[in-house]
Order: sequence, then structure tokens, then C-alpha cells
Amino acid sequence: MIDKLFAVAMVFLVTACASAQSTTPTTPNARPRSSDLGLKVGILPTGPLDAITDVPGVEVGHTTIIRGDNIRTGVTAVLPHSGNLYREKVPGAVFIGNGFGKLAGSTQVEEMGDIETPILLTSTTSVPLVANALITYMLALPGNEDALSINPLVGETNDGYLSDIRGRHITPDDVFAPIKNAKGGPVEEGAIGAGTGTVAFGWKGGIGTSSRHLPASLGGYTVGVLVQTNFGGVLTIAGAPVGQELGQYYLRNELQQAASAKDKADGSCMIVVATDAPLDARNLKRLAARALLGLARTGSSASNGSGDYSIAFSTAPQVRIHANNKAPTRNVEVLTNDAMSPLFQAVIESTEEAIYNSMFKATTMTGNGHTVEALPIEKTVEILKQHRLIK
Repeated sequence: MIDKLFAVAMVFLVTACASAQSTTPTTPNARPRSSDLGLKVGILPTGPLDAITDVPGVEVGHTTIIRGDNIRTGVTAVLPHSGNLYREKVPGAVFIGNGFGKLAGSTQVEEMGDIETPILLTSTTSVPLVANALITYMLALPGNEDALSINPLVGETNDGYLSDIRGRHITPDDVFAPIKNAKGGPVEEGAIGAGTGTVAFGWKGGIGTSSRHLPASLGGYTVGVLVQTNFGGVLTIAGAPVGQELGQYYLRNELQQAASAKDKADGSCMIVVATDAPLDARNLKRLAARALLGLARTGSSASNGSGDYSIAFSTAPQVRIHANNKAPTRNVEVLTNDAMSPLFQAVIESTEEAIYNSMFKATTMTGNGHTVEALPIEKTVEILKQHRLIK
């Protein structure tokens, strides 16, 4: 009888420990998004979900890894469509704001103008591990039996303040899961996936998303953005000097001889831009470049240590590159340069709001011997009301 009780106790203990090691959050994040506060960013209307998944076909998945006292990391996957991307590539482009980062696969995208794998975001030192697993995943897909080269597109930010970044704790299964489980619909934001251990403006950063929908007179296209925020500067929300009024911003220590300064302005920001507008790689690069203007609006300093990258792609069926089409030429109808300006406005506004959402939704995180507080919602709301940005 004693032996049976001991066995039952051990099973309970093992089950409890396994639960504590879970890679999936068990409670929903109740913090508001920008729109929940009544904050209007820009002039254009959002899509129905105000998310990158408002662009038809786009799917998002996360693996969140929270274990012990010092592992706070993860993977976020963005899929341009749910099919085999190697056989049905999408036009894509990369724009580099500041190249202090690791964006595996960027040179082939730059050269060839297409994207042939899901876009994955993760932790800096895990980029090679994630890229390797992504190659394994793509090679195993039905139809890719003859593939001899895969170009994995994997970006990162450094979560080493809150997580044991040297441990490189991401496994192949952690990479497969967000791809296989990616879906459309609402996107989870905040301290999740690749944003689990990130920091923005000295507060908790994370994953954020937003979208803009152009009226029919401008084509009726949608632009969606997803960001992984891990950078600093002087936080500005819709023009309000929130960072200054909360007393936390880059160079505060030097300017006011304060005792300490939490925001060192280092880090990175990964921006993924999706649109259903039929664009070629050249105009996608122009669209990607404008996303950095949205980053600037939030008060980013684009510091020496900030790796700021933007990846853009089009989901329009007519511009996809089919591997089975071996014809030497193809006729594709794409937007002209003159049609791009409304899309530029859309990506600027979407990027700006996505960054705010990454912070509004993020919760306080402790890890690796440090605690990073979430942006204080009530105080932020007071400031936004004072500046007549919300009622």
C-alpha cells in the first residue's frame, strides 16, 4: 500500500513538473490593444481583425518556451499561404534599416526576389538551429523530393536579458510546431513566441500586429504587419511623449544625471509586411522600406546595436512563382509606381500600431535574474487623455 501511494505521489509530481515546463500559456492575456483603448493611429481604416492575417491566406503560429528561472524564448512563424511555398513561391523583398542582426536567407531573397519558406522569427543565437529545422521541414514536404537547395528565411532579436541565450534551447519540434499549427484569424500578441523574452523602450516588448485596408477607389488592398520588438529610444505613442512623461527613455541618465537608465536603446526590431496587392519584388522592397518610417514614429533611435529589418511579400495569386512553370518568360500584371503611395501610408500606420500592440499586450516578465515591467496601462492612458488622443 505504501509503495502504491509513493507511486501515485511520484506520478503527481512528474505531472506537476511537466505542467510547469509547458511551452504554451495557460491563461489568456487580458491587457488591451491600441484599438481597445480607443486610440486611432493614422487615417486609414484597419482590417476586420487589425492583424496581418487580414491579408487573405496569411497564417501565424507561435511556440512559447518558458522553463525554470532563465529560459524565456520562442519561435514565431508567418506563412504567406498554407501550401508548399517551395513549389509556389511568393514575390518578396528585404529592407535593412540597420544591419546589426542575423537574417538568414536574405541575400537570396534580395537576388531572386522571391520567398520559398515560411518566415520564422526567433532568438539571435538560435537562428542556425531554426534555419536547420526549417530546411528539414521543407525537404520533408510532399512534392519536394527533388529539392536540392532550400533558402530558409529566419530573423531574430536578442532575448539574452531575460533568457539564457547561450543555452540555445530551441529544438526542431519547437520549430515544426508553429508552422504546423499556424492559422488565420486573431493573432496572439505580447510576450509570446519570438517575443517571449524581448524588451522595448525599457518595458516588456513582444509580438504585435496590425493592418490597414484601402478603400475600393484605391484598389481595396490590405496591408498587414507583424513585429518582434526588442529595441529602444524615446517612446512616442501617436505623437504623445509617453516615454518622457513616464520618466524612462534613452539618454535620460546622461541628460538628467539620474541614478540609472533602463533603456539603453540597443536591441532590434523585425518587421514582416504582407499585402494582397499584386506587387513585384522591386515595389515590395519600397514597401518594406516605408515600414521603417512607422518604426521611427514610435520613437526608435535605430541605435548602433539595433538590427532593424523589414521583410515584405505579396499574396496575390497572379504574382506567385510556380516551380513547375519552366517557361522562359511570363506575363504578370502588377501595380505601377504611381499606385504605391496609398500602400506606403498603410504600411507606416500598420507598423506603428503593431509596435504599440506588442507593448500593450505584453505582461511583466522575470527571467535570467532580471525583471522587465510591462508598460503601465493606466498611466499611459492618462497621458494619452491629456494629449486628447483618447477619450
